Amino acid sequence: MSETKVLKAEARTRVGKGSSRELRRNGLIPAVIYGDKQAPLSIAVSYKDIYYSIHGGGFKTTVITVELDGKKIQVLPKDYQLDPVRDFPQHVDFLRVSAKSIVEVNVPVQFINEEKAPGLKRGGLLNVVRHEVELVAPANAIPDAIVVDLEGLDIGATVHISSVKLPKGVTPVIQDRDFTVATIAAPGGGVKDEAEGEAEAE
Repeated sequence: MSETKVLKAEARTRVGKGSSRELRRNGLIPAVIYGDKQAPLSIAVSYKDIYYSIHGGGFKTTVITVELDGKKIQVLPKDYQLDPVRDFPQHVDFLRVSAKSIVEVNVPVQFINEEKAPGLKRGGLLNVVRHEVELVAPANAIPDAIVVDLEGLDIGATVHISSVKLPKGVTPVIQDRDFTVATIAAPGGGVKDEAEGEAEAE
């Protein structure tokens, strides 16, 4: 789990495009905190802090402490909007969480020991079916990544979610099938891509 970050915020009394443009001119962007059966809070946060958090990776799996009017609010980034041309953040949605909250979150997949996979040594190709996996996890124990160990895997091998070790209390959102995370395909695609069928089914 990533270390909890602190983000200073100020309340927004005005909403709308004009207000948002004014915030951006002052180095801020609009954001909303919602959830936990409480009324949404309209806030403004530092553009610079959000920009580096988004482009630094792990933004949507990191619990953030928002400091607002002397109060501390635990949140999880759920969505954000970027400028379609310049990739600048324009708005952020935060979900209010607590230590007991259970959340659904997309977690990136990380592959290790590629150099110890016989199939890759013999020219096989790592076919990544899922770059992220949607998990159900405690808000205070979201993994930074799902680690897939490729050691010993040969051409034709398939990595299913059941073979991936997940932290205690963390489960896949998809429970009705043992879905594929990756395969090691023969050079030139000699092994049928199981992902194609899964993608069509979804």
